[in-house]
Amino acid sequence: MVWVCIGWVMVVAMVAAGATSGGEDVTYDGRSLIIDGQRKLLFSGSIHYPRSTPEMWPSLIGKAKEGELDVIQTYVFWNLHEPQPGEYDFNGRNDLVKFIKEIQAQGLYVCLRIGPFIESEWTYGGLPFWLHDVPGIVYRSDNQPFKWYMQNFTTKIVNLMKSEGLYASQGGPIILSQIENEYGNIESAFGGKGTSYVRWAANMAVDLQTGGPWIMCKQNDAPDPVINTCNGMKCGETFGGPNSPTKPSLWTENWTSFYQVYGGEPYIRSAQDIAFHVALFIAKNGSYVNYYMYHGGTNFGRTASAYVITGYYDQAPIDEYGLIRQPKWGHLKELHSVIKSCSSTLLEGAQTNLSLGPLQQAYVFETQGGGCAAFLVNNNSNNATVEFRNKSYELLPKSISILPDCQNILFNTAKVNVESNKRIMTSTCKMNGVDKWEKYTDVIPNYLDTAIRSKTLLEHMNTTKDKSDYLWYTFSFQPTSSCTQPLLHVESLAHVAYAFVNNKYAGSAHGSKNGKGPFIMEVKIVLNDNGMTNNISILSVMVGLPDSGAFLEKRYAGLTRVEIQCTEEKDLYNFTTNYQWGYQVGLVGENIQIYREELLDSVDWRKADLSTAQPLTWFKTEFEAPEGNDPVILNLTTMGKGQAWVNGQSIGRYWISFLTSKGHPSQTWYHVPRAFLNNTSANLLVILEESNGDPLKISLNTVSTKSLPHYIYGNHFHKNSM
Repeated sequence: MVWVCIGWVMVVAMVAAGATSGGEDVTYDGRSLIIDGQRKLLFSGSIHYPRSTPEMWPSLIGKAKEGELDVIQTYVFWNLHEPQPGEYDFNGRNDLVKFIKEIQAQGLYVCLRIGPFIESEWTYGGLPFWLHDVPGIVYRSDNQPFKWYMQNFTTKIVNLMKSEGLYASQGGPIILSQIENEYGNIESAFGGKGTSYVRWAANMAVDLQTGGPWIMCKQNDAPDPVINTCNGMKCGETFGGPNSPTKPSLWTENWTSFYQVYGGEPYIRSAQDIAFHVALFIAKNGSYVNYYMYHGGTNFGRTASAYVITGYYDQAPIDEYGLIRQPKWGHLKELHSVIKSCSSTLLEGAQTNLSLGPLQQAYVFETQGGGCAAFLVNNNSNNATVEFRNKSYELLPKSISILPDCQNILFNTAKVNVESNKRIMTSTCKMNGVDKWEKYTDVIPNYLDTAIRSKTLLEHMNTTKDKSDYLWYTFSFQPTSSCTQPLLHVESLAHVAYAFVNNKYAGSAHGSKNGKGPFIMEVKIVLNDNGMTNNISILSVMVGLPDSGAFLEKRYAGLTRVEIQCTEEKDLYNFTTNYQWGYQVGLVGENIQIYREELLDSVDWRKADLSTAQPLTWFKTEFEAPEGNDPVILNLTTMGKGQAWVNGQSIGRYWISFLTSKGHPSQTWYHVPRAFLNNTSANLLVILEESNGDPLKISLNTVSTKSLPHYIYGNHFHKNSM
């Protein structure tokens, strides 16, 4: 107990030392965060600055504020800000300072999750891939090389925030900072070096003197004064609580839906379920709830992690395009408003709880001044009638009723009083004119075309250094005897493989997010015989790097076995080991950057004759920007797999041909932010199609919302929504 008290003295002293004139003291105790001497019950929402555009930030933040949020929470994306050691980028979508100042201008607080490992379904968990080449490095462990680079970047961010006066102690909006991220999931893999790393990370962060508290999520052994917090959908049920009585109960990630992968269906979490678990967490003395995500946004470029789709948390209260999703946004707004109406009672009152029935319970808060608030919980799947303070209450199934005065129900989590809405996609341009498209077919390299050579199968990620999704594996050979019905057998720990034999497409295969071990590609091929050389070219493709797990630096991707099998059992050509391979990183068009207007003429574009379409073909056309301000999307339903650029800006990967178990694509609409468009001149669309998609059926659309009729049956509000 003495050590805990010393830790608390440390945090108070730290905050006091960091305070400056005009700033706010941010401290805490076992009940809540305390800002300038006042307890705070805070609702927060995650909005990630690089997953939208600076032009969208004011509207997104404004909608969060209108939704009765107090805090915006964001990660800091190390691989964006330090793409090379010591080289920093804080421009455009990476302008963290501008994002935080916009939050401040709208009167909200900030929770800054520096990490700098973030996971976040972001490629490589936000770590810059150049770390992989640091000698002796072991990520996220008591490892000197990693700690040096991690501390250097964390210090860089903290000093940047200080230089702009953005910590609350300086008069800025940042009231919380996070170090590391869900390390408790992997700590045991590192043994003692995991435990000592946690202590080091906590001490390093506190020593940076931000003037405010630090947190570690999903970290039960977070050292004092760092606060351990909960992530999940049901923290009111699953959180064991703070690891010290002097720390408040904080929920850093309340998942409003779930991220989606190619081949996976969207996860739909209802507004009622979210509200139930928020109310339960508050009833159990929680004082900070953050929605992850409040706005998910878009994984532009190659930023999504392995198999994760380009649209991120589209089912959040604010959808991918920045439109409000009802009833989720409105139902939560009402919840926040009701809870805030009795927040002083909740924060200052004494809590008691009592049973109202076998699956019913009351959480009651009372102050000495007579304030009283209650949460009546019904965990039954049926209606329940309970007696509370000499009154009878009808509780809806699986619901919590909130009584800010312990008498009148002002909110029930299962009863939605706001209209639902749906999105309307309006086609503004059909790109079906073949004469308006041009194409360029990328070059298939043979062994003699390559500059990188090895007698082994090289690991994909270490060879590309994450500069491209694509790595060519090439070799040539002459069969020593006749090989009838040859079969190319490839095993790969990457995500996709395409095979070309003597420059002709032979076949492809791919893995899946839940696949264990390598996927297998087996294709029948045609070989030159009579002593002629055969050129085999296999394109290995990563659809994002892994984003989590212990020993990330040791992960292997790429081809692991390559054979040509003949009908004759004795004839088997194994090229896996001790065979000369040639490698090429990236595609020709990609390396030249032909998606940029000023570099279009680097290759010979030809009329898009789709009757001779081949894999690895680039298509380009121009279009006019739709009128108005509604968000703009491309409908890529008829495409296969690839990437798309508008005016040189990548709108992300698409993989329409990877169908879900229900037989449809995981994503067909792709966001084109208005900031990417020219309103006074034509806009350039360039598409890299890896397989056999049809660009003539692409359409440009705008998105709006429409309210839907609603109705009541029984005691439960129901609605139609998409």
